Amino acid sequence: MATPDATPSARDAEREERYTHGHHESVLRSHRWRTAENSAGYLLPHLRRGQSLLDVGCGPGTVTIDLARRLAPGDVVGLDNAPVVLDDARAAAAGAGLTNLRFLEGDAYRLPFEDDSFDVVHAHQVLQHLTDPVAALREMKRVARPGGIVAVRDADYAAMTWYPPSPALDEWLALYHEVTHANDAQADAGRRLLSWALDAGFDPAGIIPTAGVWSYSSQEDRTWWGTLWADRSVASDFARQAVEHHLADDVALEHLADGWREWSEQPDGWFAIVHGEVVARV
Repeated sequence: MATPDATPSARDAEREERYTHGHHESVLRSHRWRTAENSAGYLLPHLRRGQSLLDVGCGPGTVTIDLARRLAPGDVVGLDNAPVVLDDARAAAAGAGLTNLRFLEGDAYRLPFEDDSFDVVHAHQVLQHLTDPVAALREMKRVARPGGIVAVRDADYAAMTWYPPSPALDEWLALYHEVTHANDAQADAGRRLLSWALDAGFDPAGIIPTAGVWSYSSQEDRTWWGTLWADRSVASDFARQAVEHHLADDVALEHLADGWREWSEQPDGWFAIVHGEVVARV
């Protein structure tokens, strides 16, 4: 089996990746909420005990841990390029008592594994943040075994919808698109996953494209989601990058935070996030 070349390509040298959200507590609060059931439900029917799995961009590892429980004794690896979240993931895995799970630091464009290493390669909310998602998909395909699968899921910001109408949330969504565009990322990744999988060389006959939704409509969910984004609007890397790119100032960001808090207090408040999903056979 081939081992990836250790010498970065010219394209690697030119690529500058910026994670729009960063790792502020308000971001990790959202990531820790995720489970295999609410974030990888489209993948679960394709899994069987004993399979090996790579979770690319695993973050604090809550989804990875759930998948490791389902696949035990199959080997599961969580990979992320941020040491701070890997520390959280390792602590959570230790608390879960899992022996088939490990977490590594690594790059989605240069996965530190030989060809044909895993039965399943998974990435949740990752491709939307990359400057070259097709290259990442090709790399995920490389480390998946023949007959295995690559599974990806990403939000589609332009498809997000809410009630009641909120001019501040409209401004937030427009600013989010501007920031991600400045980062050479794609906020509306969900609708593009099928196209990207085809561009990455997957056989169309082996691709299953679907969609999934998160929704926040109970008072508890509204408070959690609205408070989370109020904090992110002023304190996360999204806020910092908006200022760095000269797209907003502190006053504008505080206005967005106020809008999120106001929306969260509405008794008829409702918010939905549409995700694109792809399971691609290798």
